[in-house]
Amino acid sequence: QAQLVESGGGLVQAGGSLTLSCVASGNIFSGRTMGWYRQTPGQLREFVASITRGGFTNYVDSVKGRFTISRDNAKNTAYLQVNTLKPEDTAVYYCNTIPFAYTWGQGTQVTVSS
Repeated sequence: QAQLVESGGGLVQAGGSLTLSCVASGNIFSGRTMGWYRQTPGQLREFVASITRGGFTNYVDSVKGRFTISRDNAKNTAYLQVNTLKPEDTAVYYCNTIPFAYTWGQGTQVTVSS
């Protein structure tokens, strides 16, 4: 059964860093572009970053220079290194394919205090 499991979130002060991980089961990962999304209460889920199987990356403007997406194809795992965090980065972070095609996981909460 296809499954996405995110982890690594937490509570950090502004300027801090976290490493988010996403393990994809089944055939989710194979040959697909993977992405990170985030959602705050009452808002639509938004795109944050993506990475192709070959490593080409793309980011929403608000995180460029602060976030880095990567992947380990052998481990079916995608990562999001989030640096220089700001309070407006507070959200639940999810991963999925680009475009999203699988049931969303539980996400991982990132909370940034000012």
